[in-house]
Amino acid sequence: MNALFELYPGLRQSLPYVALADLPTPIEPLARLGAAIGAPNLYVKRDDLSASLYGGNKVRKLEFLLGRALRDGRKCVMTFGAAGSNHALATALYARQAGLRSISMLVPQPNARSVGRNLLLSHAAEAELHHHGGMVQVVLPSVYHYLRHGLRDGVLPMIIPPGGTTPLGMAGFVAAAFELKRQVDAGAMPAPDRLYAASGTMGTVIGLLLGLVAAGLDTRVVAVRVTQPQFTSMRKARRFFAATNRLLHRADPSFPLLPFPEDRLEMRHEFYGEAYGQYTEAGMRAVRMARETEDLKLEGTYTGKTFAAILVDAAAGRLRDRTALFWNTYNSRDFSRDITHLDYHALPRSVHRYFEESVQPLDR
Repeated sequence: MNALFELYPGLRQSLPYVALADLPTPIEPLARLGAAIGAPNLYVKRDDLSASLYGGNKVRKLEFLLGRALRDGRKCVMTFGAAGSNHALATALYARQAGLRSISMLVPQPNARSVGRNLLLSHAAEAELHHHGGMVQVVLPSVYHYLRHGLRDGVLPMIIPPGGTTPLGMAGFVAAAFELKRQVDAGAMPAPDRLYAASGTMGTVIGLLLGLVAAGLDTRVVAVRVTQPQFTSMRKARRFFAATNRLLHRADPSFPLLPFPEDRLEMRHEFYGEAYGQYTEAGMRAVRMARETEDLKLEGTYTGKTFAAILVDAAAGRLRDRTALFWNTYNSRDFSRDITHLDYHALPRSVHRYFEESVQPLDR
């Protein structure tokens, strides 16, 4: 059962929710890797195994967001992301499981093998895919398809922002922090001093931060920025923290209102690289090291850059006497058999480039 609901039953009664994830996700020591880099107390939270259909961090948010769509009688959801968006893919898969249609409004990104795979699986999940030249160019088509589906269905689609980052979506990671607290109390690991997670639209890191404070864990969240600066900032962190806190307090007044913990959030900007989705040498070195020492599957856009921060901090001696937890937000479920029979020509012509052009050099 969702750990948050057990402690605050009023939330279960008030918040929309549909169970999708296989929780709790395991915590595992990274003993070999930790010994090699000078971080002897290094662990991983295996959110890559968060569900059997498709893992990663998105499912925790979608339990609440799709719950709202179902409660409100929606027929369809519309979301946004880059061409290879894991969030858009997860939304398509779990919307179909919940009996909803999905629309993915996509914008370009640097090419990588994962982009084509995600597009094919989104097509297999019957997502309606639209790809436009950028965030400005996608606005009018989004309005058109939003109204078109509303007229057809008699009810407008539910809008899910990029990454599923809304106060309701972030409740999924508040719950994840309480899940972590329960695992710490059960002896799965010592209470972490530092928790490293990728920060795209900030939903994962801010939900965790609020949950950690509410659960009484004195953990510092290290948010490794992997998107453009406007998506990850202290200003947004404070706003998201307060909005999510207010939502939970309104839903169950026994959930406390908490001040923003200025000293508990560390934002790291130096691992982003040149662009969203552009792999870096440091990130891919981290990907290789994790795979070779622990058979841990990471990728170059989010988790590789996050793990690169761990390697740098370990090399600087910051983790020698600290317990560190890496929150693996990437899906590790193998869906290759689901797409081997698919022909990319069945996809919109605007995304054919991801199958016909070379991938970026670091992904070869």
